[in-house]
Amino acid sequence: MKKLLIALVAIACIGTATAQSKAKAKKVSQKAKTEKVSKASKSSFIVISKKDLNLRVYDVVKGDTVLVKEFPACLSKNKGNKQKRGDMKTPESPKGKPFRISQIQDASTWHHDFRDGRGCIKAYGHWFLRLVTPGHSGIGIHGSTNNESSVPGRASEGCIRLLDTDIITLKEKYAYVGMPVIIKAENEGLYDWEKKLEK
Repeated sequence: MKKLLIALVAIACIGTATAQSKAKAKKVSQKAKTEKVSKASKSSFIVISKKDLNLRVYDVVKGDTVLVKEFPACLSKNKGNKQKRGDMKTPESPKGKPFRISQIQDASTWHHDFRDGRGCIKAYGHWFLRLVTPGHSGIGIHGSTNNESSVPGRASEGCIRLLDTDIITLKEKYAYVGMPVIIKAENEGLYDWEKKLEK
C-alpha cells in the first residue's frame, strides 16, 4: 500500500512538472515572437481604441498579424465622431479606410494654450505624427508634456496623446510616413482578428 501511494505521488509530481514546463515553454515562445518584431516593418499599422484608451501597433509577420506594442492613450474630452473644428472629438476612420501618417514633425518647442489659466505651455512631447483625416485638419498623435496625468483618459481637444517617453518610442521604433492608422468608433471593442490574438 505504501509503495502504491509513493508511486501515485511520483506520477502526480511528474504530471505537474510537465504541465509547468509546457506553460513556461509557451510563455517563452510568445515572448520570443514579440521580440522578433520589436522594430516594426512597413507592413505595420496602428489601431487606436477609444473604448480601451490605448494605441496598439500591429505587424504582419510571415502572414500572421502580431501585436508588437501597446501604449496607454488619452483621447478627446467629448465622445463621438468629430464633426467640426473645436468640437473636442477625435475623428473615427471609416471602415476599410484607415487614416495615414502624413508627417513626423519635431514638436519639442511647440506650445499651446488650453485656456485653463496656465497660459501658452509646451504640450506635445518631442514628436507630432500628423494624420490625414479627410474633412478635418490638425489631428495627430503626440506626447503629453505638462499633461501626463491625463494618460490614459479623455482630455484632449481631438488628438491622441501618449506619454512623452512613449511618443519617442513610437516614432523611433515603429512609425513611418504612410503608416495606416485605424481609429475605432466610440464603443467598438476588439476586432475578431484581435480577439484571436488575445487567446
